[in-house]
Amino acid sequence: MDATVTALRAIVEHRDDLVKTRTQTVNRLHVVLIHLIPAGAPRSLSADRAAEMLRRVRPREVVGKTLRGPAVDLVAELRQLDRRIAKADSDIKAAVVDSGSSLTELCGIATLTAGKIIARVGSIHRFRSAAAFASYTGTAPIEASSGDVVRHRLSRAGDLQLNCCLRTMAITQISRDTPGRAYCQRKRAAGKSHKEALRCLKRRLSDVVYRQLLHDSGAEPCGGPGRTLGGDSHVLRGRLTPRTGASDKSRRHSAGRNPGSCTVTPGQVPARCRPSHSSRPTWHRRFRSPSQSVQRCLPQLTDNRHDVIAEL
Repeated sequence: MDATVTALRAIVEHRDDLVKTRTQTVNRLHVVLIHLIPAGAPRSLSADRAAEMLRRVRPREVVGKTLRGPAVDLVAELRQLDRRIAKADSDIKAAVVDSGSSLTELCGIATLTAGKIIARVGSIHRFRSAAAFASYTGTAPIEASSGDVVRHRLSRAGDLQLNCCLRTMAITQISRDTPGRAYCQRKRAAGKSHKEALRCLKRRLSDVVYRQLLHDSGAEPCGGPGRTLGGDSHVLRGRLTPRTGASDKSRRHSAGRNPGSCTVTPGQVPARCRPSHSSRPTWHRRFRSPSQSVQRCLPQLTDNRHDVIAEL
């Protein structure tokens, strides 16, 4: 793995740990403020808002004076965590700029999201296609068809962090006038629910991110100018051409052979068409039916019976 990607992953994971610690600190501060302030405290607390609320509290009881001390300490810890998170944000932004990635040009991807995608994906060349990348991000649905009913279910596999990044990208595009919003509206008009349309949009955005990462690495999508679409066709230099299968190739090669090489006299079988014993499967020679085993053992049992009678 590249040293830049390794360093970026370390910074992103460190920032995630700081955000988790800040959330825990805010929850503890909220519990303390509930006991100090009769009206309670809001859920979304910041260091400045909590400090302003503590200035209005002048408890006279022993319990209130005791709780005010830990509340002040939690506010100071919260401010320190905010400074560390801001420093981690600036480090991630500098690392993304140094990597030369153009993910921030896509709608819905900011610096932090781009840094997380680069850190979690690593080398884009380890994915053989856009479908493999979608399976890794957890946006590729799993087919669960039965008979004539064709349906797909949600995939629980994949990298949840990348799935969260694509979800953020999808929600941002839906809230703005973007092609993603028009695509989601077409899916809703086709009868899909909001969640189903969002999953379809995430699958398309996964392909967009994959192509952008390939473009940043200087490689062509799907390993060359030909891009597989599935079915019996593929795109080659902008033209839709039918795909040639193995059966067509063998038929083409057989048609190009010399007809005189296969001519035989009447009643004669060509050598390459004769059945060969070596072509029979090994299991046929190794395993025999019970009747064959009994027939092989009957002569031996008969000889032993005559020997016993002669001895008597």
